[in-house]
Formats: sequence, structure tokens, C-alpha cells
Amino acid sequence: MSLEKVNLATTTNITTTYAGQFAGEYIAAALLSASTIDDGGLTIKGNIAYKEVIKKLATTELVSAASCDFTPTSTITLTERVLQPTELQVNLQLCKKDFISDWEAQSMGFGMSQTLPPKFSDFMLAHVAAEVAQSNELNLWKGDTAAASNNAYDGFEKLLAADAGVVDVAAVAGGLDAANIIAELGKVVDAIPSALYGKEDLFIYIGSAAAKFYVQALGGFVANGLGANGVNNMGTQWWNNGSLTVNGVKIFVCPGMSANKMVAAQRSNLYFGTGLLNDTQEVRVLDMQDLDGSQNVRMVMRYTAGVQFGVAEDVVLYA
Repeated sequence: MSLEKVNLATTTNITTTYAGQFAGEYIAAALLSASTIDDGGLTIKGNIAYKEVIKKLATTELVSAASCDFTPTSTITLTERVLQPTELQVNLQLCKKDFISDWEAQSMGFGMSQTLPPKFSDFMLAHVAAEVAQSNELNLWKGDTAAASNNAYDGFEKLLAADAGVVDVAAVAGGLDAANIIAELGKVVDAIPSALYGKEDLFIYIGSAAAKFYVQALGGFVANGLGANGVNNMGTQWWNNGSLTVNGVKIFVCPGMSANKMVAAQRSNLYFGTGLLNDTQEVRVLDMQDLDGSQNVRMVMRYTAGVQFGVAEDVVLYA
């Protein structure tokens, strides 16, 4: 009995009718962008071929009473963290034959020169790039290599929870809601080390659900000391997608973060590493007809990604 290697195409299901007129547009479900990266929430470490070592320096008391002698003071401790991006890929294979009987058949050409429908091809390129951005946004916060999925790297939530040096704040029983979000954010602010408070790049990172609760609370929901009409007596009309702060600390909304977790840290203390940032945004299309005579078209993306933090004692984890 001989075994042969069989190349299977990505499953393509086309459900369509021929009534009416084709609008010439494709749509897909809304996807997350990698907002934490795109909006500048992390320090980017690019061009990492394999690993990058992040050095940490700690000193004890430096200043002592003056004397005539040279008396060495303090203790300098050098430690390190390793940022090692994980290799990831996207491999799709589509058969042009699946589209011959569809709306876009006339845009594919004829005979041996057939290509994927141009509008569909452009749409798929953008869709794959958006899917990768969504996966990255979720992974950098909730990634867990011990989970069933094998395409993730360990995210901040797992890395921070495993480090005893991180400042922990216990989450409220029952989860965050509009009635308790202001008080819970206050707990995070209280736990921020005094040396960090007021730093320009200090943020409290929260998920989209927590952000919605906070906006709702500031609009006057259950008062929370703001009165029934909330900020500037504008009620639910007060917010227009502007910036958010709490007790002098800027808030950074991260769509990929878990609903009932928050992190307070400096942007300069949180790192995203990759080989080339463009590799997470570019998809290559290979028409296999000239190579093996098939009607297959392959879409390929290969990239590396990973996260790491620097000084644990300068990070607050609400979980």
C-alpha cells in the first residue's frame, strides 16, 4: 500500500443566487484591528531575528553622608528578560474553478489565462490582513501556548499573572459593570507605585467592555457622585470617541483584552517584538498555474510576533 501526499485546497463554500444585479462588493463580519499596537500602546521591537534580551538594572540606596574618603555605596543588580517572537503563518489555497459558475466569472478571463476575480482577490487580501491583525490583538493580551490552539504566543495577561513581582489587585466579585467601574479603576490607580504616577507614558489598559461601562457611568448611570446627568450635565451625549482618563491617569482601550482585567503600566515597559512589522500586514498571492498546471491560487503570509514586559514591580495587574 503506497502513501501519496495530497494537497488539499482551503474549503470554499459559495452560496449564491442569480436573481437581481451583482453590486460588485464583498463584505465580511467586523474584525478587530491590532489597536494596542496601531495606536501606540506598546514599545515596538522590530528586526528581531531570533531573540532580544531586555536588560534590567536595579540599585539600592545611592546617596550617603559625605566624608573625606571614597566609600562605595549601593548595590547594582543586572537581570534580563528575553523577548522571543513566535513564528506564525497563514496558508490559503483557492481553486479558480469554484468561481467559474459564480457572479464574477466574466471578470476571470478565459482559457488558460483565468485568474481569481480581481475584486474578490483584493477583498481577500484585505480580509486576511485584518484577520491577522485581530488574531494579534487577541494574542498579545490573551495568548496562551498551553491552550488547545497552537498558533498563539503567551500574552501579557498570562505573563504578568505568573510573575510574583507584579502588583496584584483583586477583581471585584461578579465582574465589572457600570455601577462599580469607577471604584475598581480607583483601586488600580491607588496601586500604581508613587514613582510612576504622573509619568507621560503611564496608561491603564482596559478592554472594550470596561471602557463602555466607564463611559456609561460618566454619563450619569447610577449617579456615582456625578449626578443623574453625568459629565457637564450632558447625560449619555457627553462622550464623542475622545480620550478617557481616571484620576489623572490616561486610559488605553484594548479590544483584545479580557473583560474583567486591567493593567497599569508605562508604555516603555511593555514590548511587542517582531521580525519586520510589514510582514504582519502583507499577504502574497501565488497563481500556481505556471508552476504546476493547476487552477489553484495560494495566499501566504509568514511573520513573527511576541510580547514581553520589563520591570514587574512597575506593573499593576487587576485580575
